[in-house]
Amino acid sequence: MRILPVLLSSVALLSLGSCLKVIKPSKDFGQYDNPIAPDYAQQSSWAALPTRRDSADAVPRNTPFKDQQATAAADVFYVHPTTYYWRKQWNASLSNDRVNQFTDDDVIRNQASAFNAAARVYAPRYRQATLYSFFVDDQSTNGQKALELAYSDVKASFQYYLTNYNQGRPVIIAGHSQGTVHATRLLREFFDNDPKLRQRLVAAYLIGFKVKPDEFQALRPCADSTQTGCYVAWNTVAWGNAYPPFQNGVAVNPLTWTLDTLAAPARLNLGGVGQDFNRLDVGVVDAKVHQGLLWVHPPKPSGYPRFLIPGQPQLWHSFHIADYGLFYANIRQNAVARLRAWQERTGGQ
Repeated sequence: MRILPVLLSSVALLSLGSCLKVIKPSKDFGQYDNPIAPDYAQQSSWAALPTRRDSADAVPRNTPFKDQQATAAADVFYVHPTTYYWRKQWNASLSNDRVNQFTDDDVIRNQASAFNAAARVYAPRYRQATLYSFFVDDQSTNGQKALELAYSDVKASFQYYLTNYNQGRPVIIAGHSQGTVHATRLLREFFDNDPKLRQRLVAAYLIGFKVKPDEFQALRPCADSTQTGCYVAWNTVAWGNAYPPFQNGVAVNPLTWTLDTLAAPARLNLGGVGQDFNRLDVGVVDAKVHQGLLWVHPPKPSGYPRFLIPGQPQLWHSFHIADYGLFYANIRQNAVARLRAWQERTGGQ
C-alpha cells in the first residue's frame, strides 16, 4: 500500500495505521451513486457567507479580536480540510448534517475566522473526498476520482463567487490540507495564467499540504510579510523530525514571513489558539524552516494535538492539526498587513 500525505483536522488524535480498514469504503468509486451536486445559489451550499451569522464570524474568547467583515475591503475564499472520515461512500453529501456541523464547529471557527479582520469570508461546502482517498492501493484510482469530484465543486463555487459576489474586490485564497489541494489547483487554473485576476490576489495561504517549488508558472512564494500576489505554505512538525511526503516543498516561516532557514524565537509568536478556542497563548512556539518543513518545539499549553504518522512514530511527529492554531494571531495580523500593502500599491483599485 502506498501511503499518501495524511490529512486531518480533528480534535482527536487518531492512529490511522490501525483504523484504515474502518474508514475504507467497501466498494469502488464507480459503484456508488455520487451525492447530489451543490447549488451555490443556495445559502445552504456555503459553510460561511458574510451576509449571515456563521462560525466564520467567531473570534477566540478572552482576546481583543473583533469580527470586521462588515467593513472589510477584501474577500477570502477559504476551502476547508477533510472533515469526512466515513466509509459510507467516497465523497460526502452536503445533506450530512453531522459532517456539516463538525466542519462549522471545528475548521470554519478555528481556521477561517483568522481572516475575518481583513476580509469577508466565503467558504463553500463541497462533496469532499473521504479521508481514505489519501490511502490508496498502487493500482487504485478511487481516491483520485473522489478528489476530482470534490474539486469540481470547489471550482464551481469559485466561479459562482467570482460572478456573483466578488465585484472586483481584492481576494485572499486560503485552505488547509485537502482544502489546500483544491486551493492550489484553483490558483493554477484561475490565477497563474490570468494577469488581470492575479492583480486582485492579495495572497494565498496554502497550508497543510506540500506545494512543490515548481507548482506555478507565474505565482511565487512570498518573500516577506507585505509582498502581495504571492503565496505562503508550511507543514508543521516537532523540532528535529522528518515527514518525507511533505519534505522539500515550499515553506514560509509564519513568525517572520520569510523563506530563510533561520530559527525564529517564540517571542515573535503573537499567539496560538487551541482547539477549544477560548484563549490566546502568546509565544506558544518558535519556528524554523528545515528541508521544506516547519519545525517547532512542542507547545506547553494544551489544545495543539500531535498526529503520529503510522510506521515511523519515532520520526514523524506532525502538528498538522494545529497548522493554523499555532500561528493564529500571526496569520490574522499578516492578512491585514498584506491587504494594506495591496491597497497602497494599487491605490485601492
